[in-house]
Amino acid sequence: MVIDGIYYALAFSAGGIAVWWLTRPAFGLPLFILALFCLYFFRDPERGIPQGPVAVSPADGKIVAVRAAESQATRISIFLNIFDVHVNRAPIGGRIARVVYSKGQFLVASQEAASTQNERNEVTIEGADTCVVFSQIAGLIARRIVFTKIEGDIVAAGDRVGMIKFGSRVDVFLGPEWDIAVRPGDRVAGGSSILARRRQA
Repeated sequence: MVIDGIYYALAFSAGGIAVWWLTRPAFGLPLFILALFCLYFFRDPERGIPQGPVAVSPADGKIVAVRAAESQATRISIFLNIFDVHVNRAPIGGRIARVVYSKGQFLVASQEAASTQNERNEVTIEGADTCVVFSQIAGLIARRIVFTKIEGDIVAAGDRVGMIKFGSRVDVFLGPEWDIAVRPGDRVAGGSSILARRRQA
């Protein structure tokens, strides 16, 4: 459980109790339901991390695009709805070489334009003879991107690195040294689903 979920749940519960006491009990029910939803939304389950030369999904959700990007890279876009786990994980092990935050719009995260126009946080991880970039992208509801690491930190594949609150999107950019293992429509789980396998030299 991400600690934010407990804070939200306590706040909604307090509001529900106040409304229950000051008006009618039934009027407080929606706030209690929101409190339960926050506990559900901010869940953070343990995951089995695949071993070997693989790139794992940094987020739970649905693959909405697998497309060519600049510099012979492939962009894999993952859409997270409000029912998905929103904790983000490192796709590969290595050193966090760069973190760049960009302000932007709050378009629906499933739209293609969200990749370049929405608020986002772009993270570059340098691993063993490879470099993987992923972007945490805010959505229509999300207004806060959380990233808990800093440049220079060392992470293992599947390590927790942050989260995006409520509906959102994560884009992963993989170079030509990776064989893509997913396609649009697939469901993936952060830290445990394999997005790509490293080609043998």
